[in-house]
Amino acid sequence: MQHIDNKEMAGILADMSGLPVLVLGDIMLDRFVYGTVERISPESPVPVLSVVREDQMLGGAGNALASLCGLKCKGHIISVVGDDSEGRILSAELDAMGVAADGLVIDPSRPTIVKTRFLAGHQQLLRTDFEKSEKICGTMETAVLAKVEALLPTMRAVLLSDYGKGMLSPRVLNTVITLARLNNIPVIVDPKGKDYSCYHGATAVTPNKKELAEASGNSAVKTDADIVKAARVILDECDIGCVLATRSADGMSVICKDEEFEPVHLRTTAKDVYDVSGAGDVVIATFTAALATGANMVCAAALSNLAGGIAVSKVGTAPIRVKELIDALADMASQTALTPVSAVHNPHRHLQAPLCDDDEALEQIRRWRARGFKIGFTNGCFDILHHGHVSYLNEARSHCDRLVVGLNTDASVKILKGAERPVNDENSRASVLGALASVDMVVLFGVAKAGGDQTANALIARLQPDIYFKGGDYKVEQIPEAAGVQAYGGAVKVLSVFEGHSTTGTIARIKPAA
Repeated sequence: MQHIDNKEMAGILADMSGLPVLVLGDIMLDRFVYGTVERISPESPVPVLSVVREDQMLGGAGNALASLCGLKCKGHIISVVGDDSEGRILSAELDAMGVAADGLVIDPSRPTIVKTRFLAGHQQLLRTDFEKSEKICGTMETAVLAKVEALLPTMRAVLLSDYGKGMLSPRVLNTVITLARLNNIPVIVDPKGKDYSCYHGATAVTPNKKELAEASGNSAVKTDADIVKAARVILDECDIGCVLATRSADGMSVICKDEEFEPVHLRTTAKDVYDVSGAGDVVIATFTAALATGANMVCAAALSNLAGGIAVSKVGTAPIRVKELIDALADMASQTALTPVSAVHNPHRHLQAPLCDDDEALEQIRRWRARGFKIGFTNGCFDILHHGHVSYLNEARSHCDRLVVGLNTDASVKILKGAERPVNDENSRASVLGALASVDMVVLFGVAKAGGDQTANALIARLQPDIYFKGGDYKVEQIPEAAGVQAYGGAVKVLSVFEGHSTTGTIARIKPAA
């Protein structure tokens, strides 16, 4: 049995930082409309969705780009959008990610691709697609290739994200792959259709089982041997260097034309599968980023397999991030076994509530909401944890299914409480809070300079909890965060005051004794 040292994979992750990777393909705007269904329409026998909130994010090739950025690569994208508001939204989303939007070519003859999913709880009711799937015209091809020729020589890898919407025409594909080979740049393709000859000369393709079967002439793809046989058809007939076949619950297989590597099969089991949307983009982004570092196909596949297992535990087309992979590697044995079984990532190994950044918190909240959980939120300094804190947090947790605690940073506490505070640094405070049974997640917030907004308003606006808790003798209208919470439909609840218990009082009692 072959093995890969997990330290080697961690080293590959570190090497991804700053590497320029180019994405070409069909960029889309993914919209998610969440709500509840409590009645059937009197007009026709269909459910009525009462909309609660909407999310929108990069989709299609943009999702692969987001994962590359999450892996700390320097992502670039070239794609085609319409001359419309959705195209401008995509441009703004790229700017927010720190990716240059000048790679977007505007085609007035076609709309920006928008996919909207309507969900009640965790159940998807309907998806609508606004798109035009015809091949782009010659003028657009020339504009796309001009941008490719300018950028490609400085890239370490190229990811072709083909959704069959017309941007990756035969002329574009042939030119890009030829130029990349001349510059010794690997080209990895997320393929579309049954004929892979259009990807002639590519370094690797990443079909799923259905795509692999169709591209190899409707081959059987049930067993490892079936997968290898089908992949060999593509390798031989299309002059492609490698097939990375994704196999859902069976993991993935990597079969190379180069006889240096025997076929490898990696098994994976996601602990919880909420949504497979965008999981393929996460896999190919991780695979491409690993190859950009110079890693071999097998190591790149092992990291991709791990990333895919994490991706399906998220809701929506959420990107992968380096920290998630590092944490997953830490949870595994020191080596990853190849052929037939790899170690399994278990995201529930720890009893400690995690300290998350804003993005991680939002993704976890989406997972909780997909399971129908009500999310509560409170915030504070929690410098020296005492009876009042514990009682307050227990009471808050009794009103929700999951409790998120916003924790003031050290700089924020110093501004609020004085130069001698905090007594305990933010990591220590987060660790103690996370050990409480009532706390499910801790997120840092706060500004670094006096005069800034020291409320949790910005964090609350991002996470949009169902209930915001505040302890003390307040009326709701006196709470600075209340208006923001109520604006998106959340509730504000004032909890009990526990007299005689405070951090300031505890410190005052300690000083005379000292």
